[in-house]
Amino acid sequence: MNKNDYMKTLAYNLRRLPKKDFDQAIDYYEEYFADAGSENEQKAIEDLGSPESAAKELIMNLAVKNVEEPPKTVKHSFKAIWIGILGICAAPIALPIALCLILIIASLIFSLLCILGGLLLTAICIAAAAIVGIIGGFILLFTSFANGLATLGFSFLCAGIGILSTCGIFFLCKWLLQKIVQLLGKITKGGRRNEASN
Repeated sequence: MNKNDYMKTLAYNLRRLPKKDFDQAIDYYEEYFADAGSENEQKAIEDLGSPESAAKELIMNLAVKNVEEPPKTVKHSFKAIWIGILGICAAPIALPIALCLILIIASLIFSLLCILGGLLLTAICIAAAAIVGIIGGFILLFTSFANGLATLGFSFLCAGIGILSTCGIFFLCKWLLQKIVQLLGKITKGGRRNEASN
């Protein structure tokens, strides 16, 4: 294995890191090889260990650094969470923990969508019940004008609340799904960009 093969394998193993951390890591290893010189290339490779183990160690060190120095912005928090997930996956017990983590995230998303679905169903039921109330209100107008008018007013209020709630929850679900897709897309795109640059 030469320096180019080492760096290519290392970059592949670090491709899921955020761009800034990826660039810093690659720069560090490039400088390490530059300082060692071409005549000591094999010694430098032996000192660094395999590119896979070097990548795992670097990812775990980044995860530990994020725990010691918490991120200050929301954007950096998401990056820190992602590095933490990568750090967990880099650990020797990665597969079971990664699987559990994925299942927990999927469960949270499913639970949130179930809650929103329940609210949407409730809003639809309120709007549907308002239709029955409007029909009943018109019938009551002929027997008791005041009761019929009150029933009509309340039914129209329920219809408005039901329709507005249905539209609001529908758009909230759509927005939430778009944000989840964007987040997953950015994560995937970041990894592909780093992989393509190698």
